[in-house]
Amino acid sequence: MERENASFPNTFVLLGFSEFPWLETPLSAVVLVSYILTLVGNSSIILLSLVDPRLQTPMYFFLDNLSLLDLCITCTIVPQLLANLWGPDKTIAAWGCITQSYLFHWIGCTECILLAVMAIDRCVAICWPLQYTLIMRPWVCVHMAAACWSSGLANALIQATLTFQLPLCGRHILDHFFCEVPVLIELACGDTSANDLALAVGAIPFVVVAPLVVIISYIFISRCVLKLPSAEGRHKALSTCSSHLLVVTLYFGPSIYMYLQPPAKSSQGKFTSFFYCIVTPLLNPLIYTLRNKDVKRTWRRILQSWGVVKPLEAR
Repeated sequence: MERENASFPNTFVLLGFSEFPWLETPLSAVVLVSYILTLVGNSSIILLSLVDPRLQTPMYFFLDNLSLLDLCITCTIVPQLLANLWGPDKTIAAWGCITQSYLFHWIGCTECILLAVMAIDRCVAICWPLQYTLIMRPWVCVHMAAACWSSGLANALIQATLTFQLPLCGRHILDHFFCEVPVLIELACGDTSANDLALAVGAIPFVVVAPLVVIISYIFISRCVLKLPSAEGRHKALSTCSSHLLVVTLYFGPSIYMYLQPPAKSSQGKFTSFFYCIVTPLLNPLIYTLRNKDVKRTWRRILQSWGVVKPLEAR
């Protein structure tokens, strides 16, 4: 046991994008701006749903959970990334690396299941509109959200704990910009076949079943939309799903690529991770704000109350 503890480093080195030194300064500016906009955008969605009773519906309840997840993943990854981009010291303490691994895996898995739950919510709303409020009651939504968070936590506890049981033999250099479970497994100096198997099996509910649920839900939605008699009704039904479908594509695309494709070059994997860690949390609030009339209406009313925007009658 003492030998295993001795082989575990006190710090890890995150190489990040050091292979592209010319990129670090402009990339740090992009990350900082994205970080601020992500915090403002996702916090705004949560606050808007709290102050406007018309946004206190199942769809916005799940959207609040999505915004909270985006805030969590941003705050887990970005501060350390900025510190590494700004200075020559690219180390992270062992406890920080362990915390980052658990949190990132928890948040990522939770978001996969949550996006599937949001697809089910849209399916019920469009295919069974008269029974929607009966089916998607508040306690049902709370239980569904709790299932998302708890399933992600369970998988994170299993995968990260198994990973940190591997002998590292003093190795502490990660060719990545944060501590991710697959990268840590590659660092191990022992047999990792059991960890690779556990990671592959554990990923099935999140990167196979969850996207499958989304696809099936949208097949039902498409069938119901095509049966609507008016073009206006079809357009309205599709507009309520377009934002979610775009977010699903942005999230599951890189995730499935990372975990189901053959190993790619480290630089390619880092840029893919950068997309779903930095870009996707930034785009989610923009997609739901710019494409959602309810959110835009609430924003307009708040800005009018602050005197920033004049009411339409006054123009």
